[in-house]
Amino acid sequence: MAISELSTTETLLPENTIGFVDHQGRPIDRLNSGGWRAASFIIGVEVAERFAYYGISSNLITYLTGQLGESTATAAAAVNVWSGTASLLPLLGAFLADSFLGRFRTIVVASLIYILGLSMMTLLALITLLSSSDCQNNNTAKSCSPHHFQIIVFIFSLYLVAIGQGGHKPCTQAFGADQFDAQNPQERRAKSSFFNWWYFGISFGANSTILVVIYIQDNLNWALGFGIPCAFMVAALVLFLLGTKTYRFSVKSKQRNPFARIGRVFVVAIKTRKATLASEDEAQSSQQFKFLNKALLATPDVSLEDGKLCTLEDVEEAKALLRLIPIWATCLVYAIVFAQYTTFFTKQGATMDRTITRSIKIPAASLQLFIGIGIITFIPIYDCIFVPITRYFTRNPSGITMLQRIGAGMLLSTISMVVAALVEIKRLETANEYGLIDKPNVTIPMSVWWLIPQYLLCGIADVFTIVGLQEFFYDQIPKELKSFGLSIYMSVLGVGGFLSSILVSIINEATSRDGRDSWFADNLNRAHLDYFYWLLAALSAGGLLAFLYFAKSYNREN
Repeated sequence: MAISELSTTETLLPENTIGFVDHQGRPIDRLNSGGWRAASFIIGVEVAERFAYYGISSNLITYLTGQLGESTATAAAAVNVWSGTASLLPLLGAFLADSFLGRFRTIVVASLIYILGLSMMTLLALITLLSSSDCQNNNTAKSCSPHHFQIIVFIFSLYLVAIGQGGHKPCTQAFGADQFDAQNPQERRAKSSFFNWWYFGISFGANSTILVVIYIQDNLNWALGFGIPCAFMVAALVLFLLGTKTYRFSVKSKQRNPFARIGRVFVVAIKTRKATLASEDEAQSSQQFKFLNKALLATPDVSLEDGKLCTLEDVEEAKALLRLIPIWATCLVYAIVFAQYTTFFTKQGATMDRTITRSIKIPAASLQLFIGIGIITFIPIYDCIFVPITRYFTRNPSGITMLQRIGAGMLLSTISMVVAALVEIKRLETANEYGLIDKPNVTIPMSVWWLIPQYLLCGIADVFTIVGLQEFFYDQIPKELKSFGLSIYMSVLGVGGFLSSILVSIINEATSRDGRDSWFADNLNRAHLDYFYWLLAALSAGGLLAFLYFAKSYNREN
């Protein structure tokens, strides 16, 4: 049988199997499949995919403000919208995977779309490079301006990349976690460790592209700068297919579509909202969101015989999804801060002294390398030192709970914004001291190393919050919706990107009235990013307090 998730009625699994099948639908045992062997292939795929993705996203604001001639505020908003879209599209990719295609097929199809988008970007950059000599010879602003058609093709290819990433990311991570059997104590512990090393791989791929690709884009040409990520995405697809024989595939039951089952709970609960539930049925259900218990009642158009009656399991799964909403919502401020890594942090660094030697200057976007350094350095410390020590005191296999981990990262994120605001105040004071307020193209005599603490704090915060969110939404979601669970985590970053864009637009409009300089003026020496960072610090503190309240409530209900 071809690769698929088989029905339990089609395959009778021997007792020594673990409820999984191989790529041909044959029952397999634990020793010959899955585990770290299979997960290593998938982590390798993600390293290559993240190399490709960050090769585009990390320096996108430079391409928009340079090659396409957009203003800083417009480019920052465009980057946030694209990043937000790229983070929301996994909801669609996960829906298709969990409902129809399965994770394996979705990954393959998404990879092909991904490669198509990157190929178009590379081809467009190559055409622009070949025609650049005419622009230089004519030496006019009109001849050097990008053609409208070029901008349309670039935007189209950019969103193809977002679509490909939307199908690839949630399915790859869920497929990797599926290689560990949650019913086995050793593999369950390994699964928790998998999320740490998964993020380690992501950071390694991102750091590699920041070191190599961004330097090429800034110092050689954009055609090669886009072509290398495209080649890595091709390599990711090849590596994924090479590991096919090692993977475990889920045995899918013959139940109805999980989205249809859970959605029906809400529909039936609304239809029967005025009915009375028997006391024994009420006692079997959890007490939170009691209105959904009405879905256990039959309606005139539904009977037990037709197989469409909502079960207690359906109702509890619907409640499990609702319980995630407050946690999701209170993490949005963290995502707004996350959106600044590739926008204002980068523009801030571009104004400062980035020279290492007389001939070597750090590209502004390459400063994101220090976020990755923080992650890559801290994850082994967290997994090998922090977890064993805290496990001794808490008796929790993961050291601390997933919600505690998320909250710790939110606290560090708040501190990072305070540090960023203080550094920006210092930068503005230096610009004023040297008379550079109205000279935005002159480098401020302040070392870019001042920015390192805020980058490192952001990286360590990600180890806590981002990895915690990944594990939390994978673990707390119903079994058949694991890809969707991870897409929910990614939607936090997506919605946060949109909120950041809206916030920037509102502040830019409000602070630029009556001829005043905006907080985000193109001349950053007259802007006030420090005010923006103080605002984000205050919002982050408020978000953390709200998170702690709902986390306590979540633990009480579970």
